[in-house]
Amino acid sequence: MAKLTFKGGIHPHEGKELTKDKPIREVLPKGDLVYPMSQHIGAPATPIVAVGDHVLAGQKIAEAQGFVSAPVYATVSGTVKAIEKRRVVTGNLVESIIVENDGNYEEVEYPAVKPLEELTTEEKINMIREAGIVGMGGAGFPTAVKLSPKEPEKIEYIIANCSECEPYLTSDYRRMKENPDLLLQGLRIAVGLFPNAKGILAIEDNKQDVIDMFKEMVRDDDKILVKELMTKYPEGAERMLIYACTGREINSSQLPADAGCIVDNVDTLVAVGRAVTEGKPLMERIVTITGEAINDPCNFKVRIGTNYAELIEEAGGFKTEPAKIISGGPMMGFAIFDTNVPTTKTASAMTCLTDAEVEWLAPTACINCAKCVEACPEHLVPKNLADAVENDDEERFLKEYGMECCECGCCSFVCPAKRHLTQQIKGMRKIQLGKRAAAAKK
Repeated sequence: MAKLTFKGGIHPHEGKELTKDKPIREVLPKGDLVYPMSQHIGAPATPIVAVGDHVLAGQKIAEAQGFVSAPVYATVSGTVKAIEKRRVVTGNLVESIIVENDGNYEEVEYPAVKPLEELTTEEKINMIREAGIVGMGGAGFPTAVKLSPKEPEKIEYIIANCSECEPYLTSDYRRMKENPDLLLQGLRIAVGLFPNAKGILAIEDNKQDVIDMFKEMVRDDDKILVKELMTKYPEGAERMLIYACTGREINSSQLPADAGCIVDNVDTLVAVGRAVTEGKPLMERIVTITGEAINDPCNFKVRIGTNYAELIEEAGGFKTEPAKIISGGPMMGFAIFDTNVPTTKTASAMTCLTDAEVEWLAPTACINCAKCVEACPEHLVPKNLADAVENDDEERFLKEYGMECCECGCCSFVCPAKRHLTQQIKGMRKIQLGKRAAAAKK
């Protein structure tokens, strides 16, 4: 039987063998916890604690501001040490709450939760909103907003993005392997919010063991389907995933809901399940610390706000000086200059590469080979888009559908001239999105 997939894409070195067979290890933070107020798309949260306050794990410390926003919770007990700007993985300085960990890990008493069957749809969505859950696959869109489309009766599929196509990352795989019940619980809750929906577990075929496991677990459940996808990057990108699973296409001006779909990451659905059945806010996630420069690459269960430098130390530190440290994976992640930054709700990985793993080649002139066209999953001509950027030709960039780029990096990966295609296109897209936002405010 042919595997489900999309046209285009690439097959980069996976690098998953470094961590995929190592069980998740829980790590307790040693130093201060830093909670940025902006860990999601939308309005930053606003602190509701003051310097000197004693807080408990599970206590809300920042309130959401507006519909597209999310609250923030303490993940340890301790004292609020400061409220000030701190650097995050992007290099930006972001207003943050700093909590001095007292090492006791005292937790709040959570309110009693009604049985699942007694909860209304509105109550479930409010619990998800109040838990501060956002998309944990990278974008950070508030999950309660995603689960509140204008026409819920038109949603046909809730797709659990289990593909984890980014090289080196295995946090979703280990979560599925070790906590399949938690994922299924969250997916069933999400499916139950919509009268006509079914759930899809979309898994790449390099994870055959979890494919077989989930097929057995949902054998008698006619509301949950397991779909086996071809292992190919970027299979897990939202538009590619929807097309592979349903054959439906959307563009950059549409939402997955326009195709009758909602897509959620593995850890996001686990958090949904816990919020609705236990009343617990989002306080932890699985993070991959990996790369040939790391002594003991592995996956950690991390309390949000933990310092990345502590995780690298927990992984045995560097066995050699890394040539490049990437927040995320090598395809869609970005290089960072300082590991003294906090993990956040969207922190999936830190990849530390040796000099042998990094290409140090200067870009040369395009040879018009069209490899970037063949690889592009959005069917664009990246070479033309990059030319438009180099000539500061915004009109041509838009005419060539530059805003449809999903910034996956396939074009840069295959380019024999080593042109920085993705970076150029991404920069122009950011400029155009900024102009759209400014126009909308007017």
